[in-house]
Amino acid sequence: MVIKNAFAALIPVIITGAFGTLFSAMVFDSENGLAQISFLRFLEELKPIASAISYVTLSFLTIYAVFLIGIELAKLNKVDGVFPGIIAVMSYLSVNPTVYELVNENQTVIVENVLAKQYTDTKGLFLGMLVSILSIELYCWLRKQKKLQLRMPDTVPTNVSASFSALFPTILTVSGIAAAGFIIKELTGMYLYDIIYNVVQRPLEGVVQGLPGILLLMFIAQVFWVIGIHGNQMVKPIREPLLLAAIAVNTEAFEAGKEVPNIITMPFWDMYMSMGGSGVTIGLLIAVLLVGKREDMKQITKILP
Repeated sequence: MVIKNAFAALIPVIITGAFGTLFSAMVFDSENGLAQISFLRFLEELKPIASAISYVTLSFLTIYAVFLIGIELAKLNKVDGVFPGIIAVMSYLSVNPTVYELVNENQTVIVENVLAKQYTDTKGLFLGMLVSILSIELYCWLRKQKKLQLRMPDTVPTNVSASFSALFPTILTVSGIAAAGFIIKELTGMYLYDIIYNVVQRPLEGVVQGLPGILLLMFIAQVFWVIGIHGNQMVKPIREPLLLAAIAVNTEAFEAGKEVPNIITMPFWDMYMSMGGSGVTIGLLIAVLLVGKREDMKQITKILP
């Protein structure tokens, strides 16, 4: 439910980024867009606007997801407000490297205090979800420990008192996640991102983008339907992050002039895998319409256009 709500909230972000890419390629591009027409050549000057829109949406999708998951998970733990989302983002950023060695003309240049794009776009999605869940669960548990709560006088405004009450849980949560990331790096020689992306996210992306994998996912959903459980909702936490991320990857590749890599995306699932409704509801309605004898069931078929 937490992940579903977070990604549902992200849909406008993804669509906005897609529109930015669409306008960049189809309108403002001087080779393939409307800007190639002589009297519309001025449109090329507006391309940075579309590029900026695409960048601030698709290139920061993981950050937005981490923030929203943090808020949604905190709500389940009866902690309201946006501050848990900030904690989730801080925790996620704390396990990623900010120092890089770049080789330029046989010289090694050390670049500090930067964050590579791979940690903010869809490649960091699974690590972001994991860190967000762990950090918020830890934070909410620490908030319940009365010994960690700073008590302020009654004369102090409520918002200030609440901030100080969250001080120690915040410090311990972010420090704990950062320390865990550091220990894993020291023990394995790899950052947590490299482990999660190569061991979990990339294999799952490969499975979902293949015919056997997507059919297996749909088969599992139908099995749940058979036993009376909403199959679509059961597979949604696995399916939706991968297929929504595939849209962002395709959009970025298209904008860069590269071949679009992913065939199976969320619209593909909706159009070809869930055609007629979740659980192939249209087949059930047609069967009731043709051979059904129960009057209450026949009443349902009247909603068909």
